[in-house]
Amino acid sequence: MQKLVIHQQEIATATLVLHELLYGCYRLPLSNKRQMIESYIEQEVVTKVPLLPYDMKAARYHAVERSRLVTRGKTPPFADGQIAAIARVNDLILVTNNTLAL
Repeated sequence: MQKLVIHQQEIATATLVLHELLYGCYRLPLSNKRQMIESYIEQEVVTKVPLLPYDMKAARYHAVERSRLVTRGKTPPFADGQIAAIARVNDLILVTNNTLAL
């Protein structure tokens, strides 16, 4: 958590990541836990973290890379490719625990 605070001005995420966070939250039954997670997402992610879109530049890059990888027998999950493309076209470093990402 300390590193997030130190580097908060250097952090951004993709709108697709916001989707994944919200989707996971909305799948939870109505409860205090869900309400806390939903509040955290709104207060800490939506209002404080720049959200980068999957735009035309990212879509083109994603299509080229997806085609290249599929030709090599590697088919990454679609959303992971979109997230990686957003990072790439914005000249960002993608930090992930997902070893299947582009």
